[in-house]
Order: sequence, then structure tokens, then C-alpha cells
Amino acid sequence: MQSHVSRPHEKVSLPASLDACIQHIQTEIGGSSDLVVKRFSCLHLWPGALVYIEGMIDIQMLHQSVLGSLMGYANEHTPKFDDPNDRLTHVKEDVLIAGNTDYIDEMELLFHRLLSGAIVLLLDNSMQAISISAAGWEDRSITEPQSQSVVRGPMEAFTENLRTNTTLIRRRIKDSQLWLETRQIGKLTKTSVALMYMKHLVDKGVIEEVRRRLDDIDIDSILESGYIEELIQDVTLTPFPTIYNSERPDTVAAGLLEGRVAIIVDGTPFVMLVPSLFVHFFQSPEDYYQRADISSLLRLIRYLSFFIAMLAPSFYIAITTFHQEMLPTSLLINLAAQREGVPFPAFIEAVLMELTYEILREAGVRIPKTVGQAVSIVGTLVIGQAAVDAGVVSAAMVIIVSITAISSYVIPENGMSIAVRILRFLLMILAATFGFFGILLGMLAILLHLTNLRSFGAAYMSPFGPFVASDIKDSLFRMPWTHMMNRPYSNGNGQKKRQKKRTKRL
Repeated sequence: MQSHVSRPHEKVSLPASLDACIQHIQTEIGGSSDLVVKRFSCLHLWPGALVYIEGMIDIQMLHQSVLGSLMGYANEHTPKFDDPNDRLTHVKEDVLIAGNTDYIDEMELLFHRLLSGAIVLLLDNSMQAISISAAGWEDRSITEPQSQSVVRGPMEAFTENLRTNTTLIRRRIKDSQLWLETRQIGKLTKTSVALMYMKHLVDKGVIEEVRRRLDDIDIDSILESGYIEELIQDVTLTPFPTIYNSERPDTVAAGLLEGRVAIIVDGTPFVMLVPSLFVHFFQSPEDYYQRADISSLLRLIRYLSFFIAMLAPSFYIAITTFHQEMLPTSLLINLAAQREGVPFPAFIEAVLMELTYEILREAGVRIPKTVGQAVSIVGTLVIGQAAVDAGVVSAAMVIIVSITAISSYVIPENGMSIAVRILRFLLMILAATFGFFGILLGMLAILLHLTNLRSFGAAYMSPFGPFVASDIKDSLFRMPWTHMMNRPYSNGNGQKKRQKKRTKRL
């Protein structure tokens, strides 16, 4: 799917002849049937043409704002221009009523604007053209978030349109210090990538590092934000995500207000936030819409689910294989009775069940929604019960795998959930080889790896390592807003003060 053949673009000036310019455009674009060339007489004085891609522009704007103004009659105040470029300047500044217009003097820029949904105005004998922004293709409407839903909070999600996404953020932060930078990445796709940040809150080193990494990208195509994420992340060989992805405008706005940088890619409803810490992947936007005590309880449940999803099968394998003495006698007898007819050791049994569940999970994503529920019922209930009745697996293993699967869904961010699924198999191997000692070695290796990770200069395990006492207020639990006077220090942002201290109430 990824193309590696790039075509060099030479700097070619626009031909002065209208016919030659149109012929060059049609030749370069392969005579495509969706290329529209409308010849007309501008102000009934000068030969000209409008060039655009059918389906990518707003037809109503073409007729009313462009053709309506260009095909009018010249009045007595219209000067007689001898220089064709003066005619173009007059048309741009005094005739066109369309808002966003610009000059074009190179073919490469002309094709970029044309294929981005602009109307190109050509006049005969002029070596310049006018680009008129008139993008009007069909977009998906704003809907509810699909992967980060909440019970209480806004029900808006990003779409695939870059300008719609930036507007959703600006609706929440109405401040002139919210700055936006846009660049094109991808030699063939020329995908628009935008940076948004709060000028007075962001760390200058972070924004400079983000710009540098984006500018260093040299690739033919960018089709989704995953391309950008993989190309700019600090470490490639790690299961843990170091860049946070969200489809919720309120989550991105909250990150910007903490001094983080948002990276918005045209064509995807997921926006990236950097720097991203380990604790960010366990925070849900709903944590800040509920009371502090409720939010703290839910957050602790997420951390507990993280360890259950990663360690439950490993603990079962270690106990049943090496450490049976840790179980009460009655429970040990029941487990032994269940495993009496199972032909596989606990490790093989756990691997079979985990792989089966991963296959069912992947199938649930791919199959049509109309039959998805039926397949889920067959996969989880019928196959699971049949496997127990046939003596292939024990009932206890079905319970362990079920709890593990449910716990993995509690983690709000999908990237961290995938990391848990990968590490689960590695810990199962260590548990089957060395028992609890192997699990301890695996957890130490994971902890050392986490403490060495960085996300755009920020320590991944902050505020735990290095320890930042003030940021603990919004890590494992969430303190009330009255106790969180400052923004997190871990992000390295500029202005620390978030709110003034409130006076005591009577």
C-alpha cells in the first residue's frame, strides 16, 4: 500500500498563452474526466478560463461568487490595461467577491491548489493565475465518539476534515494565544498537517522539537495520522504508546490548556497530543466532569484493570504449575478435578484460549455489523462451553481469560490496551518457565523500560519517576479543582498558574 516511487517536480512557470497553459494542465493530469475547463470572456473584455476538479468544489460558490462577478460587464470606471498582469491584479482586488484568493506563478503550486479543491482562474497573455479557495466536497457529519465514549460530557467527535477539527477546538478555546501552523507532508499526497498550541503555555523546546521532526519527514504519502506517529515518536521498539491519540475535541482542548501540542492530520478523525506520559493513557475526559471522589475511584479501577489484564493468566499458570501450596486446599482440589481430563499443561491451555479470544476480537472488528452480535455469542458462549465439555480447557481457564479480556477494555486509550495484550504473552512464557520468579523478572524489565522512555523530552513515568509531588494530585487519583491550582510540571509548560486561590465560604 505504501508507495516508494517519488516523481521529481521541476519548477515550471505558467505559459503566457491561455491555450498552452490549458493544454499543459490537461496533459499533466492525464486528460482526467473530472477536470473541468470553462472558457469565458472576463468582464467581456479578456479571454480567460476557470479550471477545477468536479466534485471537489462548492458549485454554488462557483456560480454566485466567481462566475457572477467575472462575467459581469465592464463599467465606465474600468481602466484599459496594457499589461496582462495589471488585468489580473484588477480582477483579484476589484472584481472577485470570493474571500480567499492568491496568486500562482508555478505549475507545481497550481496543481497543488487545484487538487486541494480550489478554482484556478487563467487569463490570456498572463504568466500568473489566481487561486480561489472553494473546497466543497462531501464530508462526514460530526457524530458521537466511537472509541472514547463517556456517560457525562460532550458527545462530539472529530471528523476527517482538517478545518472542521480545528474549528471544534477553537470553539472551546476562544483565546488569541491559540496558534495554528499548517504544513504539507508527503511528496505525492501533500497531506495537510496542522500544529495547534497555546503560545504562552507551551514549552518552547517542545514546539521546536515537534517542528523539527515533522520537517525531517521525507516520504511519498501520508494517508493517516499513524504514519506521522510512527515517524516522529522517540522510540520505535516499544510496545507502549508515547503519543496520545484522541477523537474527542474536549480532550484535545484540555491537553492544549496544559501546555501540550496537538498534531492534526487531514483525512483522519484522530488527533495526536505530545508530550504524552504513562498516566495520560489512564485518564478519561469524564474524570473531570464527575466529582473528584467518583473520578478517583474510577481511575483506581483502571489501574487495577491494567494489572489484571496483564498478569491474570501469568498468575494462574505460575500457581497451578509451580506454587500449588499457595491455594486453599478446597480450591486446589476443585482445580485438580477440573484439570483431570485436560490433556494440555496450563501454559498451552492459556495460550490456546488467549489466541482464540484474539482471533474472535479481530473477527468482531472485520465482520459486518449485522452478523457481529451473532458471531460474538457463538464465539464466547457456544465455543467456550463446548471446549469445557469436551475437556480441551478447564472452566477456571475460561473464567481467567474472560476477566482478562473485560479488564483490557477498561483502559480508555486503545494503544495502551494493545501494549497490555502483547506483554501478556511474554509474561505467560516467563511464568511457565520460572513461576513467580519469572513474573518478577518480567515486571522489573518492564519497569526499567518504562523509566527509560521519553516523549518529546518529557520523562514517560513522570510524576512517579522522576517524582513530582505537585503532579501526584492528578495521577493515580484526582484531587478537587480547588487543590489543583497549577498546571502539571511534567509537561514542561510555561505559565504554571491555572487558577487563583478561592476564599473560604461561610
